Amino acid sequence: MIDNQVVLGLDIGTTSTKAVVFGPEGKVIAAHAVDYPILQPHPSWAEQDPEQILQAVLDSVKQALIKANTEASQVRAIGFSCAMHSLIALKADGTPLTRTIIWADNRSVEQARRIKTELGGHAIYQRTGTPIHPMSPLAKILWMREEQPELFKQTAKFVSIKEYVLYRLFGKFVVDYSIASATGMFNLERLQWDEEALQLLGISPEQLAEPVSTTHVLTGMKPDLAERMGVRTDLPFIVGASDGVLANLGVGAIGPGEVAVTIGTSGAIRTVVDRPLTDPRARTFCYALSEQHWVIGGPTNNGGIVLRWLRDEMGMAETEVAKRLGVDPYDLMIGSAERIPPGAEGLIFLPLLSGERAPYWNANARGVFFGLSLHHKREHLVRAALEGVILGVFSVGIALRDLAGHAKDVRASGGFARSPLWRQILSDVLGREVMVPQSHEASALGAAVLALKGIGDIDDLNIVKSWIQISERHEPNPRNTETYLELYYLYERLYEKVAEEFDLISAFQRKGQFSKP
Repeated sequence: MIDNQVVLGLDIGTTSTKAVVFGPEGKVIAAHAVDYPILQPHPSWAEQDPEQILQAVLDSVKQALIKANTEASQVRAIGFSCAMHSLIALKADGTPLTRTIIWADNRSVEQARRIKTELGGHAIYQRTGTPIHPMSPLAKILWMREEQPELFKQTAKFVSIKEYVLYRLFGKFVVDYSIASATGMFNLERLQWDEEALQLLGISPEQLAEPVSTTHVLTGMKPDLAERMGVRTDLPFIVGASDGVLANLGVGAIGPGEVAVTIGTSGAIRTVVDRPLTDPRARTFCYALSEQHWVIGGPTNNGGIVLRWLRDEMGMAETEVAKRLGVDPYDLMIGSAERIPPGAEGLIFLPLLSGERAPYWNANARGVFFGLSLHHKREHLVRAALEGVILGVFSVGIALRDLAGHAKDVRASGGFARSPLWRQILSDVLGREVMVPQSHEASALGAAVLALKGIGDIDDLNIVKSWIQISERHEPNPRNTETYLELYYLYERLYEKVAEEFDLISAFQRKGQFSKP
């Protein structure tokens, strides 16, 4: 790109869509985000309005270009990042029959259990790289077939929110290998829909979008929508990949032993290998970045959402003080936890407030504070929560080590990376130096880099490494690492001891019949 040209990274996330305008060498020029809610019409359901997200896409691009003072002629391309595991049922004319069912939806718990235990789930995982879990469109479609058969029969297409947006923009149903590889229905070796998985669901390949490379280029945007976005109709739009694998690219963790840790609402730890690789114990996922780059790792359900829960339910004092002082209540909460020593004086937290994905893949898991005694105060709970989230990430890191060897380079991104204490806990738990890139827009940058490769402006994805500036480095404290290693063994032992009890308490909770005082 020349100096006055830009490329956009468009990122559809769980709670907002963000468009980021990048100049040469990945310099952030401007960004704009549009928020939207998660709808929960029933317990354990999690949905969003696909039209609302389409509008967020249009508005975020438009406003980001306005902020960047950029003309449509200066935009080289748009790259597309998106959250995984969403599902929308469509009529033959492309009209939605359902809202977007997102990754956090747990309505298909029973279907996931049966796939895993009775319907050949492990073999499906080995072919598709997607662990059997209610997050997966595989389980969601089976739920729809069994629980809403009339709706299932009416459905002409099953798509993700990304495919829906692309259809609305271009009138074509295409899905990149990366989003497809997160459905539980895509054969990693063949790069096509998995016949056995589709037979299990009773659907045909024609009811799914056409799989294409992550650098596949679309042009010919519908004029009215291009005008809404403030871009040309012939602007190259690269279909891109999922937000997780693009976060690895966006922080430069795409070589052997290079690990990315991302913690936002949820969390994840990932590394890149050169071929599809699954875990004999089914602890990790394997998703496509490109035909030469495969991302293995695991997501945790509970990241920053744990701290938000603590703020909302136990941080009233900090919230009131923060209002008076004009500061962030999270800063006050984390500041109080900083006064507590590593290990929270014998308090362990299993941060499983919304079930858990990797490495347990247990939608029935629930949060546990263990070791509470009279000397523990609210700041101990905050410290234990911060540590528990990182111990959860570390449990996935153990699986990655078993598959791909020891980490040699750890890069952190996401909202948690703004907290020095949380970053230091990560370094201490992993026992590795943690580097924090200057820009927090990892997924959007990854999408922009893929876009530049798609239009031929760059030949090698590794060029992104020269664009990334490291703003913070954290070295592990050996004494703290020793403490956390001991704590991790207790964390794992505690989970194993109460795993069966989670099924009982979650069944009780699903009844919804709690006696009133």
